Amino acid sequence: MQQQSAEVRGSAWPLPPDRTQAILEATKHVAATLKSGGHSFALAGSVAAYAHGVPVSLQHDADFCILREDAAVVSEALENAEVEVRTPPEDWLIKARSHGEEIDLIFELAQQPVTPELLGRAETLPVDSVRMPVLSPTDLVSSLLAAFSEHHCDFGAVLPIARGLREKIDWDRVRREHRDSPMPEAFLYLLELLEIIQKREAKP
Repeated sequence: MQQQSAEVRGSAWPLPPDRTQAILEATKHVAATLKSGGHSFALAGSVAAYAHGVPVSLQHDADFCILREDAAVVSEALENAEVEVRTPPEDWLIKARSHGEEIDLIFELAQQPVTPELLGRAETLPVDSVRMPVLSPTDLVSSLLAAFSEHHCDFGAVLPIARGLREKIDWDRVRREHRDSPMPEAFLYLLELLEIIQKREAKP
């Protein structure tokens, strides 16, 4: 029994890998490669929320916004940095793999093209010691709301991000961008009910 207990406590039962740290290592590798090549980009998705200080647990891929016209040169730069790159059937992104983690390099956010203006609004923030452009809080949350649909509408994943960044977000702009979109409108109403954001003024 004593020997069995020792095996359980020791190397016979190794701890699971730290998924958050693995995703951060992949993010840093890709960002450092893009920075060194002078390519325009911005971190998006849950890792961007992490960079802004939201205490999220990273469990999925890392997302980067790039310009469609830069896809070929970005792919070449990543391949030269020993990052696996592949072109999926979807025509709005390319996929990469670093440190065993998936990386999405996106040309469109919820069917809206990534533009120089969007990238120009990005904020330079440290991500686990590497500084990189990160989508602004307003652009980040707006992009997450734009992805809501009848088939994919995970309010629970976006709620802590909206709550954590609420004082940094231009909510008037978010409302304008999603006017008459049922799922984003429903989420914004939920934020009002939870008193995360102020209720919009009633129309006369």
